[in-house]
Amino acid sequence: MQLIPRHDPHLTVRAAGALTVAVLRGELDLVLVRHLRPELDALVREADALALDIRPLGFCDATGLGLLAHCARSARARGAHFQLVCDQPWIHRLVRLTGLDELLRPEPVLRPLPSPLPAGPRARAEHPV
Repeated sequence: MQLIPRHDPHLTVRAAGALTVAVLRGELDLVLVRHLRPELDALVREADALALDIRPLGFCDATGLGLLAHCARSARARGAHFQLVCDQPWIHRLVRLTGLDELLRPEPVLRPLPSPLPAGPRARAEHPV
């Protein structure tokens, strides 16, 4: 797994083969969402497979859930694999109560990529049919 250098205490990004893993830390509220959104938007645009690991979060409000939903929708709309890694029961409850469970599909551990990985936007561009 390769660590992608950045100087942000709230976001660590690493590459594990074709999977990009973004670990979020802190309190995912309006302030942090405004800070992280440009970085996460770039990851969503570039990654063929993206996992958001929110296990280290200490707090998540509706704005934070909105950002997670935006990332999931955007990644899947462009054909990328997306997974949300979360082992905190209170976040699972928020996701379920807001009706986002089908979109976010939180998992307690990082799952391996499906084999073979569905062709993402870059793969389709490199190998036109």
